[in-house]
Amino acid sequence: MSGGAKSLRGDILKRAIPWIVTLACFTYLYFRIDGAAQREGSSAIPYLANVFANVSWARWLGLMVPYSIFFFLIDSLVVWRVINWFNARVRYADILPIRGSTYIISILNEQVGKGVMAVYLNRRDGVPGWQVGSSMLFIMFCEFFYLLLWANVGYALQGDALPPQFGLLPWVALGSGIFFALWVLYFRGAIAPTSRLRDRQILHAFRQAKWWQYGAIVLLRSPALLMAVVVYTLSLRLFDLETGFLDMLITLPLIFFGAAIPTPMRAVAITLWSFLYPENPAQATAFGLVQHNFFIFFNASIGLLFLRRANRELFGPKRAT
Repeated sequence: MSGGAKSLRGDILKRAIPWIVTLACFTYLYFRIDGAAQREGSSAIPYLANVFANVSWARWLGLMVPYSIFFFLIDSLVVWRVINWFNARVRYADILPIRGSTYIISILNEQVGKGVMAVYLNRRDGVPGWQVGSSMLFIMFCEFFYLLLWANVGYALQGDALPPQFGLLPWVALGSGIFFALWVLYFRGAIAPTSRLRDRQILHAFRQAKWWQYGAIVLLRSPALLMAVVVYTLSLRLFDLETGFLDMLITLPLIFFGAAIPTPMRAVAITLWSFLYPENPAQATAFGLVQHNFFIFFNASIGLLFLRRANRELFGPKRAT
């Protein structure tokens, strides 16, 4: 088989995997819901429709709309801070249309949406694309540690009431902490000083980053997670699912890890909710479906407000640098 044919085959497989995973997730959920429905003398679709009919959607929107806007502002703040550290002086007001318009791409893939910012800033401000990509990679790196940190805070406060599997969290945190220390030392040149890997453009932000800047991003991002804990806990109750705020502080970071997996309609995250509520698969599936997908589509609608300006700056005359 020629190299081109192998490359094409690999590309098709890469694109198919998210859809295969999504199909597997929704097939699993269908049979879970159908089993619960049959126990009550119904079938999956009417049973699920009944769950939707019993939700107070006005109260749910009252929670989700302010949260989505708040997340957008915090998310843009993080991007603004990192870009100004490592790439160029950009006003916060100028980051809003950049970040907002990339939410449209994020409907399919959050990470691709972040990559589009590299093209945008290169076109708009002349920032080298690889260096902006490095800043986006820095943000993704910090997101892992911020979610892990808050999951462990929740575990420290509520660990005794959790299944034993959650006992792995402190060990994951310990291993990640060791990795982080080695990572910072490597980019400071204290480890493998002759290595050329750190000189690559895609690692530009990590070469410049000071240790406290990682922590600063965790702090800047944290209000969004803490608000999410409140919003998701109260929203669950609208679907007749009960949980405590501390329980949500542990589980929500794990759910967000699942949401980061590039599957259409956030299928992995939705399926994780059904594992958390095995006795109520229809309610958990309905909750996950509307919660995660409203969030990405509402954010995309925010992006539409900025799309005209974004297109003008992306496709208009290039700024002088």
